[in-house]
Amino acid sequence: MQQYLQNKKGLVQGVFDKVYNKYDLMNDVMSLGIHRAWKKNLINMMNPSINQNLIDVACGTGDVAKLFLKSVNQNSHVTCVDPNKGMITKCKEKLKQYKNLNWVISSAENLPIESSKFDFYTISFGLRNTKDIDKTLKEAYRVLKPGGRFLCLEFSKIHNSNLEFVYKTYSKIIPDIGKIIVGEKEPYEYLIQSIENFINQDELIDLMKKNNFEKCNYRNLSGGIVSIHSGWKIS
Repeated sequence: MQQYLQNKKGLVQGVFDKVYNKYDLMNDVMSLGIHRAWKKNLINMMNPSINQNLIDVACGTGDVAKLFLKSVNQNSHVTCVDPNKGMITKCKEKLKQYKNLNWVISSAENLPIESSKFDFYTISFGLRNTKDIDKTLKEAYRVLKPGGRFLCLEFSKIHNSNLEFVYKTYSKIIPDIGKIIVGEKEPYEYLIQSIENFINQDELIDLMKKNNFEKCNYRNLSGGIVSIHSGWKIS
């Protein structure tokens, strides 16, 4: 499934070239800090054990990788993947005290990674930025070991009309906040548009099943502002 907005040449890369230096600060401001709880929920849902390896795609500045390593007392390995060099640089700086990490600059649709390598694949707030969701899911399935688990944390669709009204009203001011903090409105105009255009929870489940994942389910957080989707590579 190709995404129209994300296929505009250079658009997504240009967006993150502009925001990576203030990425963490804007995440805290935009979500009122709640993104940290969402990511902890992701790790809790994963429930990893020591010596289980993770590939974190669209890793940003490394929040999920850090939480994962802390949860297993650093007795595991994480491969952090992001298409943006600036993000990878920030990730390296942020996680420089951790030794069991490596970094790959790559799109999610074409990972330079061997097959059947990882116990977990995570992608947080990155799936909607890919050019092709099907290709991304196929690659996720390929690099997971048999018995491996796919987990996606992403903005989703709100079912409560009152909450949806409040959320959409707040979303309208986010580009102005971006202008103040980052000096750019356009990346956050893209952000809001990409969230509005993204598929709903059940549509993502259908795509996961189409791409061979089994035991697929999702959990809404914060009333469906975001959701965590889970699927397994059985064989």
